[in-house]
Order: sequence, then C-alpha cells, then structure tokens
Amino acid sequence: MTPDAFRESARLGEALPTGLSGPLQALWWAARGDWEQAHAAAQAGEDAASAWVHAYLHRIEGDLGNADYWYRRAGRRRPAEGLEAEWAAIATALLREGPPR
Repeated sequence: MTPDAFRESARLGEALPTGLSGPLQALWWAARGDWEQAHAAAQAGEDAASAWVHAYLHRIEGDLGNADYWYRRAGRRRPAEGLEAEWAAIATALLREGPPR
C-alpha cells in the first residue's frame, strides 16, 4: 500500500486495514483526526517506531517537551518540516518495512 492510499483509507472513513502494526494503526487514526485512538495505539508499543509516532502525536498536540522525549526514545530529532510532511515520512518508512515479524 502506498502512503497516499493509506491516508485515503483513513480519510474516506473505511475500516482500519487489517494486519497493520501498532505504529501504523496510530498513524491511520491520526490521519482520521482521532488523536485519542492514535495515542492509545502508539502508547501500546515499546519499539522505536511506536516512539516515533508517539513523538509525532505529541507534536500535533503542541507538547514539544514531551514530543522531544519520545523523539529521543526513537533515536530521532524533532524535524523542522511540517506535520503533514512528517506524517508522510513516517508512513513511507513504516509501510516500506512491511508487517512485523
């Protein structure tokens, strides 16, 4: 699935696609504008991808201190790019990885 198709599945009100990792589920909910569901999905994981999405969600919220904590947990820095560009970068990276093994 491409990042654009992934985003469209969320925007069109389709059901959550099956087989998504927790971080991708969180991104899907974020694309729908459901921060609470997105946060719950991101918070459930303890891996670097979950931390990256978790950081992104706190950035949406405007809590940059908390976001920076999660970026560090993910081994990343807060990007200078906008939120839409970051969503696309995360989706591209995670979709490329495929389902968890």
